[in-house]
This record gives sequence, structure tokens and C-alpha cells, in this order.
Amino acid sequence: MANNALGLIFTNLHEENVPELVRFRTMASIPYGGRYRIIDFTLSNMVNSGITTVGLMTTNNYRSLIDHIGSGKDWDLARKDGGLILLPPFSEKNDKLYTTRLEALSSLTGFLSRRNEKYIVLADCDGVARLDIADVLEYHESKNADITLVTHYGTVGNRADFMLVDAQEDGRITGVKLTPTVPKGTKADIFINYYVFNRQFLLNMVEDFVSHGYTSFEADLLAKQVKSLKVYRYDFKGYYAGIDSMSAYYKHNMELLDKNVRDELFGNRDIYTKVRDSAPSKYGKEATVKNSLISDGCEIYGVVENSILFRGVKVEKGAVVRNSIIMQDNIIGANTSLNCVITDKNVVISDTKQLSGCSTLPFFIQKGTRL
Repeated sequence: MANNALGLIFTNLHEENVPELVRFRTMASIPYGGRYRIIDFTLSNMVNSGITTVGLMTTNNYRSLIDHIGSGKDWDLARKDGGLILLPPFSEKNDKLYTTRLEALSSLTGFLSRRNEKYIVLADCDGVARLDIADVLEYHESKNADITLVTHYGTVGNRADFMLVDAQEDGRITGVKLTPTVPKGTKADIFINYYVFNRQFLLNMVEDFVSHGYTSFEADLLAKQVKSLKVYRYDFKGYYAGIDSMSAYYKHNMELLDKNVRDELFGNRDIYTKVRDSAPSKYGKEATVKNSLISDGCEIYGVVENSILFRGVKVEKGAVVRNSIIMQDNIIGANTSLNCVITDKNVVISDTKQLSGCSTLPFFIQKGTRL
């Protein structure tokens, strides 16, 4: 059934939640877990479920994304028919950049009407999960649904743009709550920004809503029409990491140091990413590494504990890196101490620096910084 579905990924939505990480890139291309980007999980979910045509919606800052994705060959999406399709950020009718999901879909009506797939899977890049989309499609068809939303029962985070759903025992959604005011830490059924539609139904809805001057996909389509449409929720029970703040980004990366979390996220299905040929990591005689994820191409001569090091990181002699996320091609100088620090790519920290944050407010260093 998934081979009769088209995937659409929104790569720029929700960037206001992590402005520090998207200054030079899209939400989709934020590095994650030592060697991945967030989009790797969304793309892999689609490919592993048999979806072979995936469109990427972009607006700006997508140079890093294009460099990472390339032709799509690392996800088996370099195909003559279908494969990976980069969709322009402009409407076919004008050159105005879209600002909402509904405007984006409106700009794609010509493209979508030329496709032959029965279903469309919409996904954002603001979360990390291993989701079997083929199961979601089967559920959608079994319910004869107009729309299926993927939800996860979890803790409400810090974001202001989340959506909660109320559903009957059979899964039919009876109401949605947009950006509700709830106490932090509340447990609820949270929509995790995966949708399934029948393609023709989505086209008809978009054209109708645009003709009436509506602007919000969630407020005008879901909130107002949920009782008149057959909208169902698919309850995803696996591991889900919502990236809705810097503290959430830090927290969920640190969770990967737990083998149980790694097994659940990566499990028996591959998460694909861009292949980079790097030498094995090198450890000096006095190096100490404990409970850390170390990627290829690193050189470690100091101490690394409870940390994640991306490719090509160098930790000089006497340096101590604890509870930190060090992105690609960083240099940590001799006798430097880092604790609860996130460094973006190509950062150089000179000798004897002392930098520290905390788990709820990690100290962040921007890409290319020299300290």
C-alpha cells in the first residue's frame, strides 16, 4: 500500500522553537545523535515503509540540506521515476514565499494533481521517531478515513505550536486543541506532525479552503471541520523525541546514551544518512572515554564523559568534556573544561577555557566560532 503513497516533507516549519540551531540551516538539517540529521529519520521512515517518491518543501537556508541530501542515493531515492523531488518555495501562480502549511499546499496543487498515488503522507522535521508508515496507511484505509493524524501519548513540552486531540475508543477524533494552555509536564495525546490523506480529498480541500480565503490548515481545516469529516488518530507507542526547544534538543540527544533508547530508535530498521568516508577514531595513551557516543574521524587525547561527539572532533590533552554535544570538526583545546555545552560545527575552543551550562539551559556556541 505504501508504494501507492507520495511523501511530502516540510523542512522549515517550527524553526522558531530552536532559533540558535537554524541560523545557517533548515530545521530538517539540524545534526542529531552524532552522525545524523533530523530529516534522516523522517526520510528513512518513508523509505523503509515502501514510499519511493518524496517531495521536499523548502523556503530558505536550504544549502546545508541540499548538501546533505544530494541526489538521494543514500536513501535509495536516486531514481528515474519518482525518487527525491525538491519542490520550490514559490507558488505556481506568483512568486510569494509561503508562510503557512496551507499556502505551501496551495502552491503544489498543480504538482499533486499530476501525481497518480492514492495517498499523501505529510510530515514535518521537528521530531525523531522510528515510525512504520505502512501500518499508518493500513489503519487509514481500514477506517475509510478522510484524514489520519499520528499521535503519541507523552509529556507536553515547551513549544507554543503543539496540538492535542480528543478521540473516541475507536480512534475517531472528536476535537482538537490548538496551542492549549496546560501545565508543563501534562500527559496527553500529542499530534506529532504526521498526516495521511487521500490525495484527491486533500486537493479538493485545499482548493476549497483557498477559494474561501482561509489561511490556517490546522485552525480552518482540522479544528472547524473535525466533526464533519472522518478524522482518525493512529496511536504511536514507540519512542518519540520532540525537538521543541534547545533544552529538548539537549535532553533527547543525551537519551541516546541509554542503550534501551538506542535499541528502540534504531532497532531492526536502518536509519539512513549521508555516507562520509572517515578514518576510525584515534585515542591517545592518556585518553579516557566513558558512556559516550564517538563518531568516526575523532582524535581524543583528554577526557570525554556522558557526551556525544560528531565526526572529526579533536579533544586535546588535558581537556575534559562532560555532558556535552560537540558537533562536526570541532577542536577542544588543551586543559579546557566543558560541561553541558552544545557546540555547532567548525568551532575552535582555545586552551584553558572553562565553559558550563546546565541540562535545562545548555551553553550554546554558534557555528564557526573561535574562542
